[in-house]
Amino acid sequence: MATMESLIGLVNRIQRACTVLGDHGGEGMSLWEALPSVAVVGGQSSGKSSVLESVVGRDFLPRGSGIVTRRPLVLQLHKIDGGSDYAEFLHTPKKKYTDFASVRKEIADETDRITGKSKQISNIPIHLSIYSPNGRCHMFFIPVVNLTLIDLPGLTKVAVEGQPESIVEDIENMVRSYVEK
Repeated sequence: MATMESLIGLVNRIQRACTVLGDHGGEGMSLWEALPSVAVVGGQSSGKSSVLESVVGRDFLPRGSGIVTRRPLVLQLHKIDGGSDYAEFLHTPKKKYTDFASVRKEIADETDRITGKSKQISNIPIHLSIYSPNGRCHMFFIPVVNLTLIDLPGLTKVAVEGQPESIVEDIENMVRSYVEK
């Protein structure tokens, strides 16, 4: 019988394979979306990204005022044997990030690549994997397990300058696509 950890690892590998094959989720029912993950949902600037950083035990997400998370971030946590913490993005294969400030910059740059330096959003996810040999999460001393977490743009009530009037509905639809499986 498979252990829960091996099952979660299998789910992570299937999600990664789906993504490589062009199934990114967030666009209607797909195999990727049928697999389990944890989505962080809440209002804009309510601390969703900070919760994820606390779980991971690293500061790696962009900070700022207003809408900072403008694309879904699909974060897969992987426990490894030996070595030190590092991160990899699906869009930069085989490049290992050991400086988590560089991870933050890459997330911001990749967001801007699709959305421009505006306050636009996109439902095209950024895929990030973080690998850690530590048996416990740095901050809360909880076991590191293979797990998929999703950081989404915060829900908002009004569009601000530079955003389409449909932004409220666009974000709600994006969030719904990740939580209504």
